[in-house]
Amino acid sequence: MIFDATEATFEQDVLQRSHQLPVVVDFWAEWCGPCRRIAPIIDELAADFEGRAVIGKMNVDENPSIPTSRFQVRGIPTILLLKNGQLEETVVGLASKQDLARMIERHLG
Repeated sequence: MIFDATEATFEQDVLQRSHQLPVVVDFWAEWCGPCRRIAPIIDELAADFEGRAVIGKMNVDENPSIPTSRFQVRGIPTILLLKNGQLEETVVGLASKQDLARMIERHLG
């Protein structure tokens, strides 16, 4: 199941969870065509990795501070993988399900 991260819940939803399981966050916006194209892939990954990784989304229009100040996100979609409170990998732009799945699998276990 995908969670919606906000600036108010980021610490709990992302950073604290990342100490138990890898956390993937998709930074997106409603007006972004590539974001809409990758959304079903993110949904599938959430189902495929349920119990092994946590998948969330953050709308950059509604929550502009964390993407830009904490992670220097300059383009969307941007997908981050965090583990143990630390940024481990970043993917900018459209990516295939296979590429994103490989990224997650590198951080399991």
